[in-house]
Amino acid sequence: MKTLGFGQPIGGIMQTSFVVKDIREAIDFWVRDANVGPWFLLESFTGDDQVYRGAQSTADVAIAMSFAGHMNIELIQPKDDNPSVYKETVDRLGYGFHHVGIALEDVDAGIADYEARGYELAFRAKVPTGGAVAYMDGGPDKPGFVELIPANPGMDAAFTGFWEAAQGWDGKDPIRPFG
Repeated sequence: MKTLGFGQPIGGIMQTSFVVKDIREAIDFWVRDANVGPWFLLESFTGDDQVYRGAQSTADVAIAMSFAGHMNIELIQPKDDNPSVYKETVDRLGYGFHHVGIALEDVDAGIADYEARGYELAFRAKVPTGGAVAYMDGGPDKPGFVELIPANPGMDAAFTGFWEAAQGWDGKDPIRPFG
């Protein structure tokens, strides 16, 4: 099995994500109480060509990422009331766990595989690291979504850079620009 630069296998879980009410308060918790950081913050992400449950979406979120060991931790704060997989979770379950992320070399094949297992494509959007992510919904009996993340050179370089910054982090500059 191929491994990404930050040590997680392609095809395995490489990310755990939480939807939060206030991203800076959530970062403070992770820094203060879990010693996780630094955090790379993208204040606004609307994504190109967002499609939520078959319709064009304009939802805006703030995103922050860091690493705990080799696991990417992602925090997502909805910034508006536009329909989205994030608002859907908050409305149904409240804030907290949202999804696991799995890096795949072929996201389209992953979508077909998950659909064959009864999952539904809930969200698709292009991402700055290249390609498009897909959120798969397994229904209300599943604990959250499964995000299929393109395992491409741009993603591997960005996430590996975040991981490298977390190695031996000294607590300084806990919030940094995403780019």
